[in-house]
Parts: sequence; C-alpha cells; structure tokens
Amino acid sequence: MLEIFATQTAHSVSRMLELTGVAIIAVGALGTLLLFLYRSTRSEDLVQSAASFRSSFGRAILLGLEFLIAADIINTVAVRPTLESVAVLAGIVLIRTFLSFSLELEIEGRWPWQRKRGEQRKV
Repeated sequence: MLEIFATQTAHSVSRMLELTGVAIIAVGALGTLLLFLYRSTRSEDLVQSAASFRSSFGRAILLGLEFLIAADIINTVAVRPTLESVAVLAGIVLIRTFLSFSLELEIEGRWPWQRKRGEQRKV
C-alpha cells in the first residue's frame, strides 16, 4: 500500500516537473520573442536585440531542460527502476547535458568551467 502511494506520488511529481519544464521553455520563448519584437519596433540596434533574444531564449531552454532532467531522474528511479530504464535515462541525461553545454557556449561564449574574462581565481 505504501509502495503504491510512493510510486504514484513520484509519478505525479515527475509529471509536474515535466509540465513546469515545458511551461518554462514555452513562456520563455513567448516572452523573449515579444521583447525582441518590441525592441526591433523601437528602432533599437537589431543586432543587439537579436543577440539579447538568443541569450534570453537560451537561458529559458537551459532552465526548462533542468526541470525535464529532474523529472526523468525521478520517473526512472522511483517509478520504473529497471536496468533498461536506467540506461535510457543515462542516454537522455547525456544528450541533455550536451545540449546544456552547447547552449551555455552559445550564450556566454565560453564553456561553463572557464572563467569569465577579468575574473580572478579565488584562493
């Protein structure tokens, strides 16, 4: 009885996290698109507006991906803990991690483990 309740709760939490991740990406896309359109109609620098759009949209995708990865982990570990589901989870996490690193490189112009220019090493 308790195991069924725990599995159902984990499944529900997983679904909520998935929906949250999708919502973050969708709202981020809409918000950054509207901001880009507003800035481009206000005769602001189009190149700067496009760069800001890409950066903001990339950040929304990164945040949404984090929620989707968390949902996959909960779903795999708590709901269907089989060797096959763990292997699928590993593949999903690898792909999403690669996407996250690629987006970070695109947004920041550097890998996540590299320091920003002018940033000093803390000792």
